[in-house]
Amino acid sequence: MDKSSVIFGNKIPEKVVKKGIKGRNKYIKKHGDDTKKEYHLALKPIPTLQEMGVENLVLADAPLKMPEKAVVVGNIRMGFGHYRISIAIASCAKALGYNPVWMDLASFDATGSKMIADQNNLYSLASKISQKSKLFNALVWEPLNSEGFRKITYNAADQCNSELLAPLYHDLPKDVPFVATHAWPAQGAIHAGLTHVVNAIPDNWPMALHLAEGSIHVVQTPRAYFGYKILDGFDKKPLKGMGDEDIKLVGHYVDHELVSNVETDCTARIARRENGEPMRILLSVGGAGAGEKQFLAMMQHLIPLVSQDKVALFLNLGDHKEMYDKLRGKLPELEKATKFFNQYEEFKKFAESLEHAKGVYLVENDNIFEAVYSTNVLMRVVDLLVTKPSELVFYPIPKVFQRHIGGHEVYGGIYGEQLGDAAYECGDAKSMNRMLDTLIEDKVLYRSICERIIKLKKEGVYDGGYEAVKLAVKGR
Repeated sequence: MDKSSVIFGNKIPEKVVKKGIKGRNKYIKKHGDDTKKEYHLALKPIPTLQEMGVENLVLADAPLKMPEKAVVVGNIRMGFGHYRISIAIASCAKALGYNPVWMDLASFDATGSKMIADQNNLYSLASKISQKSKLFNALVWEPLNSEGFRKITYNAADQCNSELLAPLYHDLPKDVPFVATHAWPAQGAIHAGLTHVVNAIPDNWPMALHLAEGSIHVVQTPRAYFGYKILDGFDKKPLKGMGDEDIKLVGHYVDHELVSNVETDCTARIARRENGEPMRILLSVGGAGAGEKQFLAMMQHLIPLVSQDKVALFLNLGDHKEMYDKLRGKLPELEKATKFFNQYEEFKKFAESLEHAKGVYLVENDNIFEAVYSTNVLMRVVDLLVTKPSELVFYPIPKVFQRHIGGHEVYGGIYGEQLGDAAYECGDAKSMNRMLDTLIEDKVLYRSICERIIKLKKEGVYDGGYEAVKLAVKGR
C-alpha cells in the first residue's frame, strides 16, 4: 500500500519517494526480507500492569485468539514518553470496560522491529550528546527536532520504512480497535489493512513525523489541532490540510487512576502545605538517561533543605542505575537515602501507605514497565514534579520544567505554563533553584496551581485517553 507518493492530497517529489524506498531496502538487506512471512502472536500478562488487566503480544507458533472487547495499544519504546502514553490509554480502556492488549513493535524478532531498534539507538545517543555538546545541540539536535521532523518529506520516508512492520499484524482482526502511541505502529496498522486505527500524537509542536494517513489523528492541545489541521509549516509552500474526519482534539492522555483521583490528591497536597510538612518533590529521569548536570544542580540545592525538613526529595532514576553511580560521587548524602532498587512491590506498598515523608528516596527498576510506572505511583503522593517538558507536561500534578531536550519539547513547556498547572521552563540552575524556592515558600501560589488542576479536571482537559479509546472502538 503506497502511502509515500501522496500524503493528504499533497504529491511528494519522486526523488524523495525513491530515497525512501532505498532506505527501506537497506533495512531489508541488513536484517532480512520477511515481508511475506506470517507472524503469529500470543498473549502474556504484564505483571506491573496486572491491575489494568494488560496482556502483552509475543511471538508464537499458533494463530492468536483475541480476547473479547479487546483494544490494542500499539507502541514502541523510544525514551519513556510513548510507553507512558500507552499505559494511560490501557488504563482508560480498562476503565471503559475493554481489555487492553499491548503491542510493542520494537519487541519482536522481525525486520521491522530491528529497523525501529536501529533508529531508537541513534535517537538515544544523539539525545545524550546534545546534553554534553552545546554545538551539536544548537546545530543538529534542536533544528532536527523542531524543523527536520516537521517536513512532509520526512513522513514519506517513514511511510516506506513502516511497510516493514505490516507482517507483524497478521493475526490481528482487521476491525480491532487499535490505538497507536507512535506514528510507526499507526502506519504499520494502516499498511496491514486495519480499519479502526487511532494515532495518539504526543507533544504540542506539529510535525509530519507523526502523520499516519488513514488513521484518526488525535491531539492534546488546540495549538496541535490547528497546526495539524492545516499542515502548518510542513513544506515551504502551503499544503492541502487534513479532513475533519482525520484529526480530533481530545485532551490530555492521562491514566484513569490519576484522573479519577485529582480532587483527592490535590486536596491532600494543599493540606500538607498548610500544615507545614516538608514539600515532597519528585525528580524524574527520562528514558534516554540524559540531564545529569541538571539533576546534580537541583539536588545540591535541595539536599540542605531536606536537612531542614523543608523538603522530602524523591528521585526516580527509571532504569538508569548509572545515573545514581554518577551522582553519589558528588553527593555523598545519597548513600544514606532510602533506596528501592529493583524492589518494585516494596516500593509500591511504601508509596501507597506513605503518611509522613522525610529525607531522600531513590527508586530504580531495570524492568521498563516498573521504571515508567514508578513515576505514576509517586505522582499521587508527592507535591511537585520536576521534569523536562516531555509527555509529563500533560499530567495533573503541579510541575516545574527543566531545560528541554529537543526543540519540539519547548512548546510543551509553554503550553503547561499557559494552562496554569505548571511553572515555566527553567533553562539553567539559577532559575530552577529560584523557582523551587518560590514554590516551597509561597503557599498561596502553590495552592492556586492545585486549584487550577481541579478546575481543569472538571472541564475534561485530562480526558484524552478515554476519548481516544472511544474513537478507536467507533472507527471512521
